[in-house]
This record gives sequence, C-alpha cells and structure tokens, in this order.
Amino acid sequence: TNEELFIPSPSGMLPTPHAEELWPVVRTALGSLQQAFEPQAFDPCKDDRSFTLAMADATAALFVPALVKRFQREGTRVALRIVPLVSRDPRELLEQGRADVALGFFPDLGSGDGGVIRQAPLYASEYICVMRRDHPLAAPAALSLDAYCAAQHLRVSFAGRARGFVDDALALLGRQRSVMITVNSYFTAGLTVHQSELLTVLPRSFGPATGFMPHLISRELPFALPPIEVRQVWHGRHERDPAQRWLRAALAQAAAEVSGALE
Repeated sequence: TNEELFIPSPSGMLPTPHAEELWPVVRTALGSLQQAFEPQAFDPCKDDRSFTLAMADATAALFVPALVKRFQREGTRVALRIVPLVSRDPRELLEQGRADVALGFFPDLGSGDGGVIRQAPLYASEYICVMRRDHPLAAPAALSLDAYCAAQHLRVSFAGRARGFVDDALALLGRQRSVMITVNSYFTAGLTVHQSELLTVLPRSFGPATGFMPHLISRELPFALPPIEVRQVWHGRHERDPAQRWLRAALAQAAAEVSGALE
C-alpha cells in the first residue's frame, strides 16, 4: 500500500499506528530469518551471550543466587540482566523484545495469542499472611476472618493497582480490608511489616529470601486464594534458538534447586 509507515517529528521519525500494528508480524519474521542464519550450536563456556530476564523481586531473590552459583561453577561466559516485572501479563514485554524470558505468576496470561507466547511451569507455592512476631494476631488461632478484615494492611501490586487478588477473594465473601499503603516490591513489604503493625500477604516461597523471617511470623490466611504457579514465558520466535533453549533449561534446573530448598 501507499500508506505512510513513519512520520517526521521534532525528535526524529516516529512510526504511524499502522506501522505499530504491522510490527509484531515483521518482528516475528525477522526473528525467523535471524535463526536461519545463526549457528545451530551454543556453548555457554565459549560463546558470549547476554540475556534479559523479567521477574519480580520475590522471584529474583530465589533465582539469581542459584543462577550465579551455577554460572560461576561452570565458567560460563553468559551475562544476565534482570529487569523488574510490572505486570501480570508479560506478552507486550516479550513481543517488543525487552526481555527474553519472563518468570512469575501470570494468571492474566490467556491462550488467545495463537500460540505465539510459550510457557512452561517451574515451581508452585502459596500465599500466606505475614506480620511482626509480636503482633497481637500472631497468637495461635487469633487470625480469624473478622480479625483479618479489622486489621490494617499493606498491599503488594507490581503496577500499583488499587485492588488485587486478596481484595477480590474477600469481595466474594462480602468482606473488605483496610489498606494503608500499596507497594510494588515484596522486599519493601517485608521490611515495612517488620517495622509496623501492618499485615501483608506474601508467597510462602519468598519468606526465607527476605532475610526478615527471624523477625516475622507467617499464618495461614482465613480465606482461600488460588495457588501460585511460577512459570517461565517466552516468545515463539525464540523457540528454536540454541542459546535461548539453553537459557530455558538453565532456568528449569535453577527452579528445581529452588523448589528442593523450599521443601
């Protein structure tokens, strides 16, 4: 067609809306061409390669030490860059090439992408209520549903949303909680709860990684939440890339170590 794909602007050429619509298709085609010309073997101890992983701090606190330990032990020449995960749906991040793999719990990730987005399970966990050890609700059987709703809370939301899984679960019971502050980091949540009377909800797997657990105590939630299924997610254009396949295998092995340490 004769439709323009780029228009001039004071800061340079900018893509038109039509160009932005075409980009996912063009990027996938370019990725396939790149794979066709790339070597069909990858040696992490000889080949320099950099990967970008997107994950929340809770996931990074578990995976990064395991990955670094393995890379140093094996003498790999691989470089990793960890970027924050600010959404429960990583498709745009992966489509735009801003991350090679996203790791986390992605309940918003549907199947309506035509198979372009691939995923594989890594390990499972569950949510728990966390508070100071000397909190009044830390006493056995003290954390009833009424007591939970009457307390003040800290919410964790990667995108800073004013509502989350806990709020939805409580709404189904006709209940609600009082949230004093919302943060986008589980580490910040653990530190803040340690120094306050607030309650928060964390993945059980993250507790030991905070470094705060000697000062905190966990209790089962007085209502049901779905389990956490941590997965690795990648774009289909990387499916056959030998280096990317090595990376995904390394993440799966790291997950096995993490899962074993949590048991």
